[in-house]
Amino acid sequence: MKKFLLRLLALALLIILYLSLTQAPISPLAYAPAPAPHLHGVLAPNDALTRAELLAQGQVHGPEDFDFDSAGVIYTGTSDGKVVRIYPDQRVETFAVTGGRPLGMRFDPHGNLIVVDVAKGLLSITREGAIATLATSAEGRPFKLADALAIASDGRVFFSDATSYPLGENEIFEILEAKPYGRLLCYDPATQTTTVLLRDLYFANGVALSRNEDFVLVNETYRYRITRYWLKGERAGSSDIFLDNLPGFPDNISRNADGSFWLAIFTIRKPIADRIHPYPFAKKLLARLPKFFWPKPSYYGLALAVDEHGRITRSLHDPTGQHLREITSVREHEGHLYFGTLHDDHLGRIKLEQ
Repeated sequence: MKKFLLRLLALALLIILYLSLTQAPISPLAYAPAPAPHLHGVLAPNDALTRAELLAQGQVHGPEDFDFDSAGVIYTGTSDGKVVRIYPDQRVETFAVTGGRPLGMRFDPHGNLIVVDVAKGLLSITREGAIATLATSAEGRPFKLADALAIASDGRVFFSDATSYPLGENEIFEILEAKPYGRLLCYDPATQTTTVLLRDLYFANGVALSRNEDFVLVNETYRYRITRYWLKGERAGSSDIFLDNLPGFPDNISRNADGSFWLAIFTIRKPIADRIHPYPFAKKLLARLPKFFWPKPSYYGLALAVDEHGRITRSLHDPTGQHLREITSVREHEGHLYFGTLHDDHLGRIKLEQ
């Protein structure tokens, strides 16, 4: 017992020495998040996602987002800088190589695949796989992490520039800082210009247009909320909160034909992260510790159905996180739901109930 206490004391002294000799890499602000909603009622856990079919398993890595062509072929990006096609028989072939990290993608009205790429910016890929760069900056500020997009009927591209931190590099720093670096942007192909619609967003992530294209939604991942920017009507040019205090970190969002939305939740909230947010000093200490001590995201699969008024109407879960987890995108297509992920080697698919 005495030896154990001495070792514990020595470890504590080493940690104190380490902290005294290192400088905090962040200058965080205090932030007091609302208590996380309880998982009951419409949010009650179920096992719906544990029954998902895994598509192209072992053939794709990090299919974060995806879209379908008129023949039902899936197009998705991979962590090695490719855009690949997944055929109905699950055969996979390379469609294009961006040389960066393709994330969000949608087909435009002319059949081109518009892609937001972390390293390359906003891209357009023809049916033959030829790549053209549409935009790499706005207001003189280069895109740091172009993330997600939605395309209007007139071809305008609404997309997010999530943060000033590179993808995969110390995401916890931005969470702890509680500072807004994200932007919502619009690229107009008619003028070939990019306009900033909203700035100072807390990790601007998924983007979706309303059925009537009178507003566009953008997820603020590190504020557990969805922000709405009005495009038409008396409120055009203003913004408000569409859905707040989500049970986890929202990623991509997609619209259905009836005007409702599917929302991907990357992971559920961790109580320790919410508790530390009001205390900048504690967040500085955590940021100075080796990564071994940092809180790890919980493995949990979660997707939410949201109506056009911002009400959650359904939730799909994998509480174990062993089958579908870290879900980054959800799309409805021909009676099925499809799921993307940032790190796993497959897409998911379940049949929608009648």
